[in-house]
Amino acid sequence: MQAYQQQYLKEMGIDVWVDRQAEQVLNVSEDITASNVSKAITSERQIPEPAPKSVQVFPEALATLKKEVSTCEKCELHTSRTQTVFGVGNPDADWLIIGEAPGADEDRQGEPFVGRAGQLLNSMLLAMGLKREQVFIANILKCRPPDNRDPKIGEVIACESYLRQQIDLIKPKIILAVGRIAAQNLLKVDTPIGKMRGNQYQYPDSKLPVIVTYHPAYLLRSPREKRKVWEDLKIAMRLYKNIDA
Repeated sequence: MQAYQQQYLKEMGIDVWVDRQAEQVLNVSEDITASNVSKAITSERQIPEPAPKSVQVFPEALATLKKEVSTCEKCELHTSRTQTVFGVGNPDADWLIIGEAPGADEDRQGEPFVGRAGQLLNSMLLAMGLKREQVFIANILKCRPPDNRDPKIGEVIACESYLRQQIDLIKPKIILAVGRIAAQNLLKVDTPIGKMRGNQYQYPDSKLPVIVTYHPAYLLRSPREKRKVWEDLKIAMRLYKNIDA
């Protein structure tokens, strides 16, 4: 495992036992040795700050969809939002990261996964050998629910066509669903997330693989669960490697 990946795993606050499968996924050729990376509790200071926000230019179809979302009034959330949160990243990304809904920071900045949870997500990606700019990040909902409450079913349904269009336009090779609400709504199930972990799913009406893991915000509250997330990410990396094999 490359040193920078060990660094970010350490910043995630997990022990790393390097195994052959993980090394193959990351295309590292050196001999494999088991090394125990010392534990570290994640802090804002340790996690890399997101890059300064810039105006992103999307291809025409995606830009048109973003404009449509920005004026959406399909549900009551349009009355309380500051702005919509369409998504950000590489419009040709292989990896699509899907979360729950915008929070206060996201509603204010118009970008998903900012603040401490976003910083931890960045570390998760870097531990996989990916930069934030290489993936596309979106949410089940495009507007913030008041007081960060759980999305209502009608709100999810109202936004569902937007997410499906994003998926159709981006054409990712794999989806990583982070958090219970994202996973359950994306896959149309009510299975507890603890039981969803470790399994491979498919996005409805497609062959697009979906892997489920915990939300970064949950990990900030429950740092001991970070080890489980690394196991999920290794499953996702192995699956991704085999897609075109």
